[in-house]
Amino acid sequence: MVNGAGGGLGLEVALWRAVAVYRVASLAYAALVIALNSDGYAHPWGGWAVLAVMVAWTAYAVLAFRGRRRRGWPLLAADLAVAFGCILATAWVETTHNIEHGRPTLPMSWVAAAVLAWAVAGGRRVGIAAALALGVANLLVHVVAGTTGGMGRGTFNGVVLLLLAGLVVGHVVRLALEAEARLARAVEMESATRERERLARRIHDSVLQVLAMVQRRGGELGGEAAELGRLAGEQESALRAMIGTTPSIAVVVDAAVGGDGHDRTVDLRPLLAGHGSTSVTVSAPATQVRMREHAAREVEAAVAAALDNVRRHCGDGARAWVLLEDDGAGVVTVSVRDDGPGMPADRLALAAADGRLGVAQSIRGRIRDLGGTVSIVSAPGEGTEIEMSVPGPAAGARRG
Repeated sequence: MVNGAGGGLGLEVALWRAVAVYRVASLAYAALVIALNSDGYAHPWGGWAVLAVMVAWTAYAVLAFRGRRRRGWPLLAADLAVAFGCILATAWVETTHNIEHGRPTLPMSWVAAAVLAWAVAGGRRVGIAAALALGVANLLVHVVAGTTGGMGRGTFNGVVLLLLAGLVVGHVVRLALEAEARLARAVEMESATRERERLARRIHDSVLQVLAMVQRRGGELGGEAAELGRLAGEQESALRAMIGTTPSIAVVVDAAVGGDGHDRTVDLRPLLAGHGSTSVTVSAPATQVRMREHAAREVEAAVAAALDNVRRHCGDGARAWVLLEDDGAGVVTVSVRDDGPGMPADRLALAAADGRLGVAQSIRGRIRDLGGTVSIVSAPGEGTEIEMSVPGPAAGARRG
């Protein structure tokens, strides 16, 4: 989730600016405390040296974290290492008596900036990990100083606050980024819907009317004109299905998600709706059925292969029905059924033995590669039904 966790640049910039403001404000408070307590240190000049390191790192970090490309794990690790070292320096600068009686570490709350940075960059889990690392540093201060009382109540409370900061900030940041992503998706969908409606009006006023006229006149004239009319009717049905379905819109869910088509998700409905015609009926849910783009293209190709088999083996008069279902639990099912003559039980095995691998490769092979299953039910005189079930994005591993 480094570099913004997939959220928009506006929120990302605001979050890092907030961390920078906290970093500067907490530095000012730490400088004030060091100045007031320096006379009581075992090595007063050591306190000023630690403060100089904090000032230098704050100036560098504020500038470095502005750049999105530099805002990676090396910079985050260095940020945490500087905070760890400043805490550990307390064991040498402070007196054992002061440490044992609960005087705060030299950087005080300044180190929380590193925890906040990790929480913004990686979510609550890495935020908690950073807080635990700094908790270990606080414990080592008492071990190195050789205090007899162990970690005091003040130090323990500071560690707990760091843990809470990593947990709460990481969780809130993740929710905010996801909310911004959903808002961006909604705006994109609204824009796409308006464009689709505009195109639908233009198509309805021109192309669809011409196709409908060609279909009607072809049927009246008969002969070759009737075939042209039938084709025009199929194209009219396909166009109506396309303009009546919400277009596919890619959704970025995480910064680690790439743009190679294997992680981006699309709506499967418009891909299947493009196969609708006067002889093919496509039925889909009213809500989007999202899949990873690569998987959606493979499912569409398998459906196209099934419909091609219907056209080649069942004749021009055969009808087919495509049904898309999403069980809501991470499994997407597509059924292709026809009213053709059906086939014997051993038909597919004989076809594979003869080297005709249309179903084996174009349908079973594609779905198998997606981790899905294919069920084929057919009998002579009863048509054929091919049911393809594949895992959707909800079935994949979740990051948190």
